[in-house]
Amino acid sequence: MQVEVWSDVVCPWCYIGKRRLERALEEFEHAGRVRVLWRSFQLDPSFPEGVGEPVYDALARKTGSSREQVRAMTGQVTQVAAEEGLDYDFAGGVMVNTFDVHRVLHLARERGLEERAHERFMRAQLVQARDLSDADTLVEVATEVGLEGREVRGVLAGSEYAESVRADVAAARELGATGVPFFVMERAFGFSGVQPVEVFVAALDKAYRAGRG
Repeated sequence: MQVEVWSDVVCPWCYIGKRRLERALEEFEHAGRVRVLWRSFQLDPSFPEGVGEPVYDALARKTGSSREQVRAMTGQVTQVAAEEGLDYDFAGGVMVNTFDVHRVLHLARERGLEERAHERFMRAQLVQARDLSDADTLVEVATEVGLEGREVRGVLAGSEYAESVRADVAAARELGATGVPFFVMERAFGFSGVQPVEVFVAALDKAYRAGRG
């Protein structure tokens, strides 16, 4: 049984959703038959490539809000994340264009490191406030999950996996996604946003039963 998850590493709700999916799988009796496939999505594809901007400044500019309003908004997300054991650092965070990160994540999939890479990049971005617009930092994080630095640099220097990233985004649009996280089970049942764990469990059970029927 396949579960596809469209997410972006700069999306705080995506990391929370990842944790809730993991908790749901712990409760799902057929979890051993589930394969989670991570797919690419960009929250803001128009953000300049190779540029890092403080998260508060980027969100204030994008939403037209003051830094105080942004701080309050992110504070609420931080509280929800903390309930999942995630210690977000928005104050030190850096907003980036994630296209290259997603290209490296596709490399990680080919090398059998998909799950570890998604976890590591989300943690680097949202918890550790690493600047993933910096190529050296991106390579360093990638090598921590077992990718070869030389191979990662080769990807970053070219256009490899660009079409794979675009194909993932297009597939999400075709399935009706307007944002992330976006979860699809067996290409039959799907929902957007962060839901309670019991909703994840019910969706997994529904998809599993439909597949066996």
